Amino acid sequence: MRYEIDNTLLKSLLPAFALAEDMLARLDERVARSPVGAGFAERGHFFDAASALWVAGELVHVEDLVLHDAHMDSRTPSHELTIAHAVLRARRRIWTADPIWALSGAGLNVLAGAGLEDAGRAPEVRSTLAPPDEEKDEGEALLSMELAEIDAVLARSQRLLDTHLGGGSKVEERPKETPADPLGLFGDEEWDEAQRLSDWRAVIPLAEELPSALGAAVLFEAWERTEPLRRQHWLGGLLVSSYLRSRGKVASHLFSFYAGLKVIRHERRRSRDRATRLLAFLEAMRESAAAGLKDMDRLSLARTQMELRFRDRRSNSSLPQLAEFVLSRPMVSSTMVARQLRVTSRGALNLLNEIGIREITGRGRYRAWGII
Repeated sequence: MRYEIDNTLLKSLLPAFALAEDMLARLDERVARSPVGAGFAERGHFFDAASALWVAGELVHVEDLVLHDAHMDSRTPSHELTIAHAVLRARRRIWTADPIWALSGAGLNVLAGAGLEDAGRAPEVRSTLAPPDEEKDEGEALLSMELAEIDAVLARSQRLLDTHLGGGSKVEERPKETPADPLGLFGDEEWDEAQRLSDWRAVIPLAEELPSALGAAVLFEAWERTEPLRRQHWLGGLLVSSYLRSRGKVASHLFSFYAGLKVIRHERRRSRDRATRLLAFLEAMRESAAAGLKDMDRLSLARTQMELRFRDRRSNSSLPQLAEFVLSRPMVSSTMVARQLRVTSRGALNLLNEIGIREITGRGRYRAWGII
């Protein structure tokens, strides 16, 4: 498979990638200079993880993801929620590493293999909501991940059984020569992930010769067509964000590519025409950057309003610390605030009432506050 950009295709993509480049530059400059930039970057991890599942056809509520990350699940985590949390941890791992790490062979091995679980428990990406002595909660979270992997294996096995047995036909109708692993429990021998990853990485030199946004679109289009990883197909969008960071186009945060991709129609993302797909991916970058600028406006306004609340407070007041914490999460609960600020639950409720943020319903299962 050859990935080349001829002059005709480049000319048709020129307006789209020029707009995408402009929006990406605006967002990066805004986040780099804003006092709410750190909070925006942390919030982006949650929204992009939920959007990645949306693109895959699964619904994960951001509120559930926040609670799961804080080891405060209100119910047993679903398979989709477990995957979304894996996306969240992968984004944090990429963000704490060097800009070029994720695209290197070592980085891909960690992100695509079992090393991600160990990296997810590293101190630099550990959730600030979970005290270090909560070994039991962490063990339960890891057990949920293992159970989710078993569910995925069972589902894949059922699909392969349906294929080989013809949806209920007799066993005698199967071919006489069967592979050693007909159920795919130990991987598909014909699906060489290592070779496919190598083929995808071979596209990176071509992307380096193009403008940043267009190069990112080419890489994602190559990922979609090559499909190197079956269980972690969502990794492609994260690698695109890492690529934009390595090129210096979006260096202030890890870009939320899936947040913009989810608003693009499926027909355009999966079109047979390559130019249509590339245009869709460029538009996704522009949409995500536009949404990010709007979120920055909301966070800046919320910060200004909260600052008015604690302007004349004593120097050791907990309200400034609470404000920074609220700005770094899509939503917070009183228990999360109590853990973060090391206060009682009653004290957390009083602080939330004093700082003046709006209470969210939480779909009836919990009380939560946040900036929408």
